[in-house]
Amino acid sequence: MTSVSPSPSPSPVLDRAPGSPRAEAPLVLDTAPPRTLGFRDQAAFWTNLGVSLIGFQSAATVLVFNGKDLSLAASVTAIVVGTVIGAVMLGVAAVIGTRAGAPAMAILRGLFGTRLSYLPTVLNIVQCLGWGVFELTVIAMGADALFGGGPHWLYVVLAGVLTTAMTIRPLGAIAVLRRYVAVAVGVAMLFFTVELLRHGVHDPAPGNWTGFLPAVDSVIAVSISFVPLAADYTRHARTTRSSFWGAFSGYTVSQVWCYVVGLLALLQVGGDPDKIFTTFMGITAGWLFFAVLVLREADQSFANVYSTAMSVQNLLPRVDRRILTVGLGLLVTVLALLVTDFSGYESFLGLIGAVFVPLSAVLAVDFYFGAGKREGGWDLSETAPTRWLTLLPWAVGFVVYQLIAPAQLTGWAGFWPSFWAHAQNVLHIHPQVWTSASLFSFVVPALITWALTPLLRKGL
Repeated sequence: MTSVSPSPSPSPVLDRAPGSPRAEAPLVLDTAPPRTLGFRDQAAFWTNLGVSLIGFQSAATVLVFNGKDLSLAASVTAIVVGTVIGAVMLGVAAVIGTRAGAPAMAILRGLFGTRLSYLPTVLNIVQCLGWGVFELTVIAMGADALFGGGPHWLYVVLAGVLTTAMTIRPLGAIAVLRRYVAVAVGVAMLFFTVELLRHGVHDPAPGNWTGFLPAVDSVIAVSISFVPLAADYTRHARTTRSSFWGAFSGYTVSQVWCYVVGLLALLQVGGDPDKIFTTFMGITAGWLFFAVLVLREADQSFANVYSTAMSVQNLLPRVDRRILTVGLGLLVTVLALLVTDFSGYESFLGLIGAVFVPLSAVLAVDFYFGAGKREGGWDLSETAPTRWLTLLPWAVGFVVYQLIAPAQLTGWAGFWPSFWAHAQNVLHIHPQVWTSASLFSFVVPALITWALTPLLRKGL
């Protein structure tokens, strides 16, 4: 792996014939990936990732702002706008992964240089581990609701075993998702949509759009969490067109649908996200379709554990991914058994957005207009030189996000919100209802990166 160019003309590596249907992901970093995934494979994969038990509950972050409900129209519009914006970012990252033929964090060698790429790599490892732990816990919570209680630890362990097994043959897991799981999930979603609509829909706050952009931000934050994972899968895509439209269309349709179903369920239980599972189970035959959603939640934990391994390979490129995924699957399972407090979930989402929204902007602009446009493209080798200049727009974007929507961390990190509140006062920056942390922190670093392109093309 040496360099990659965003030129439409494919390189010899990208132009080779797709691998056999039974081909699997490489075991080490410097092996070229088989190109086995077509549009349907990717659309089904991202459709499955767009539907989640977390997504149903996350609809609460769209419905309520500062203790007051938004109107139904404002909430649904925020879901659509936030999902589309996040899915566009996801689609761009998917295309870069296809052209580069490398995992997501290895691609950042081209943006930052190999050693400097270790910084976002470590952050992504932390993110993926956190999501993995949370997903196993959510699966166990779903099983608790499904079976009326039971051994919580056993549900966690079983979910961890299934997750780890899927990571051993990741392309095989994606094939199963396309052939069987996506259809079952579609049927389950259709069932719950019809049943919830039959019970009627009321508007909690007619005409109230106050808090619309913060609601959009919360949806983008969920979407953006997949951007630093996208290339881990789209490096196996046959064409850039199929990778973009597969990721964009599959994720957009499913996340919008998931959030709207969650919204309908919330409106029936007074906005309490802890009662959503009970609502699903209370519908006649609901347990059967809810069981489908609980079982398929393993694709979320699979994606996080596998992408953690891909991130670790940027640090340890010659370690067999199977060893990494088994070890990480065990680690995530143990952590899920030990961690019980997820009260900081929304703050976690905010911090994810602050890190990866501006990073995706810098990545896209430099790839298409900066160093990626040079002859030979990005250097993705282990000796790729450090590019300090690309840190500037990323850092500025992070600051912009925190000045508008500082992560409300607690505990040992309780100093964080007070620090940014002080910074807001010093700089006379006071967020309004029309300010969007995600949009501003994307546009600002994108413009800075674009302005720096004459220097970035020189590899600075």
